[in-house]
Amino acid sequence: MLNIAVLSDIHGNYIALQKCLDYAVNLGIDTFIFLGDYIGELAYPQKTMDILYSVKEKYNCFFIKGNKEDYWIAYEQDPTGWNEYDSTTGSLYYAYQNLSPKDLRFFKSLPLKKELEFDGLLPITLCHGSPLKANEKLLPDDENTFQIMENDRSDYILCGHTHVQGKIEHSGKVVLNAGSVGVPLHSNGKSQFMILKGSPGIWDYEFVSLEYDVETVIADLHASELSKKAPFWCKVSEHLLRTGEISHGTVLARAMAICQDRFGECNWPDVPEECWEQAVKEMMIGQ
Repeated sequence: MLNIAVLSDIHGNYIALQKCLDYAVNLGIDTFIFLGDYIGELAYPQKTMDILYSVKEKYNCFFIKGNKEDYWIAYEQDPTGWNEYDSTTGSLYYAYQNLSPKDLRFFKSLPLKKELEFDGLLPITLCHGSPLKANEKLLPDDENTFQIMENDRSDYILCGHTHVQGKIEHSGKVVLNAGSVGVPLHSNGKSQFMILKGSPGIWDYEFVSLEYDVETVIADLHASELSKKAPFWCKVSEHLLRTGEISHGTVLARAMAICQDRFGECNWPDVPEECWEQAVKEMMIGQ
């Protein structure tokens, strides 16, 4: 039997990443699939990148590009629109400023999708969002998802992006979402990844959830001063890390709605801090 660890959406959570890798290695796993969004949101991104480079050297690894990687590549080409002290773009700016030329070269080398075949096993398609777009969500009971599944040549698609572990079946085909290592949703604050299990002609899977040192990750937000550079974004990060509930996108949408109501229009990334503050107060009492 072939066992493969599938990890997605690390978002700079190097502590959770190391916990998941240690768990997999202790099981004897030596093949790893990474499905994108390696940094962003959290502090000290180079620690995450160093771990990934080390794993890449030691084990059999496959890497896919996520939508976050597209952000860094695009910003290198046009470094405008992000501000160092701003809840909407401060964490993006911080992450980019901590990237090395090696990191950017690595991100540029990654494919949008990859098809893998192992001896005696059905082919699988790797992607971050969907095989067509890194920022497209494969959602349950969704006609667009079903159409993508029908058109893909593989019977199994592995993805991330939604930060929610899950399985979708349609017309004899399967989508498996590995969830998020770094900032998973509906996880009770645990890190999540997936173990893919292959035996002749069959793929099986196991969703894994692990406790890790969440409070150190949160302490890093403050020690790095990222919490000052993206204050309300980091409040959402703290809440999400501890509870596994309420995504950044949900709070951002509310902040933009407040901005629209107050000022008659709201265009990302120009979302005033006062709108962020109100959205956080409404959605996360006690933050």
